[in-house]
Amino acid sequence: MFQLLLPFAKAFIVGGILCAVGQILVDKTKLTPAKILVIYVVAGVVLGAVGLYGPLVEWAGAGATVPLIGFGHVMAEGMRRAIDEKGLLGIFSGAFAAGAAGIGASVAFGYLAAVCFRPEDKS
Repeated sequence: MFQLLLPFAKAFIVGGILCAVGQILVDKTKLTPAKILVIYVVAGVVLGAVGLYGPLVEWAGAGATVPLIGFGHVMAEGMRRAIDEKGLLGIFSGAFAAGAAGIGASVAFGYLAAVCFRPEDKS
């Protein structure tokens, strides 16, 4: 039973820590959510490029791939693979090809949420 629940626990702990750091940045700094988003994506790219984020992804699974920092890691890995396959031109296409599924799903589910629920101004 423990072996069955361990991957869920790892994902919950790592994803929770990453989200908690983001919430602390929102609460304790003057950074806007947009700036924090950029920081997380760039951190994922940098940590993925130097090979530090890959082992965390293997250990924590979805807890490391679902947050925004995981999106940066996916972009870095896609670029690395595209450079290996296409050479220098892979710099321009690799990140977009690797992140296309996540971006497409975000747009589609965001649209569905807007259709199912009536978004209103908070004022």
